[in-house]
Amino acid sequence: MAFPRPLPVSRAMPLAAIVVAATAQMAGASDSFMDPQGPIAAVQKVHLLRATVLILIAVVPVLVLVPLIALRYRRRKDSAATYRPKWDFSPPLEFAMWGVPVVIVALLSFYLWKATHRLDPYAARFGETPALNVQVVGLDWKWLFIYPDLGIASVGELGIPVKQQVAMTLTTDTVMQSFMIPALAGQIYAMPGMTTQLHLVADTPKTMQGENTQYNGRGFTKQKFKTLAMQSEDFSSWVEAVRANGIPLDPQTYRTLAMRTDRDEVQAALGTAQMPDDALYFTLVEGDLFQSILHRYHGGKPLPVDQQPGSFEYGQEGTQ
Repeated sequence: MAFPRPLPVSRAMPLAAIVVAATAQMAGASDSFMDPQGPIAAVQKVHLLRATVLILIAVVPVLVLVPLIALRYRRRKDSAATYRPKWDFSPPLEFAMWGVPVVIVALLSFYLWKATHRLDPYAARFGETPALNVQVVGLDWKWLFIYPDLGIASVGELGIPVKQQVAMTLTTDTVMQSFMIPALAGQIYAMPGMTTQLHLVADTPKTMQGENTQYNGRGFTKQKFKTLAMQSEDFSSWVEAVRANGIPLDPQTYRTLAMRTDRDEVQAALGTAQMPDDALYFTLVEGDLFQSILHRYHGGKPLPVDQQPGSFEYGQEGTQ
């Protein structure tokens, strides 16, 4: 999950491009890293293309030669194949069989090592512009986005300005989850009582889908959100709209939000006429909600069940 300029794609990649293009079409244009909307996804795409081409160098000859060898050397009368019962070694053949895979593995290892450092999710390499800080909390079955510097929070929508670094700090207040915005950045895990980081940037205004890729129960398929990449002035208007139409995110509201409810159920419980049909807006009250969520698990003793979001005792689970 790193962020430099995308690497040039070699012209020797037609077959790989066809394969991944078909995959991108099935996945949805703006919801796949095969249609990248930021430098991270662009590097991931090039890395996949390069790895696919290198692997095909070994795979294609095998797929072609195996049936040809079976056809030529099959048992039959008057075979044209040379009968050489004492033949057991061929330097050119051994070199091709072992040398080519060794070279491929060496190249893959080199590019993997390089991509691992370039795609480091903790790295912040987007220039001198201050980053937009977003705190992300995974719940059942929704994502809560907290903007501590702006005094707002949202569910169902992640608003970000284009051409500006977004520094995310992630945790969950329930089971382990996996955060992913395919068109912007690869997936990263989040666990209760722990934090992880993800840095990303969007190149152009676009609406993209984000999701949880870690199965976590009946509401898993609904744990998606819209990522709204906007020009800076549009982002400012979005922030004002959230601030004007949001409800206070106090302990009681958070308790309702953290129950085992999917997006539709929590929308019915907390949504207002001023909010979109598929998003919730909040204003922050005094206190650091993210730190209180994080340190819920740092008391040195087991957390009571009725204080654990995701449990039946914490709140009634919504009906299907």
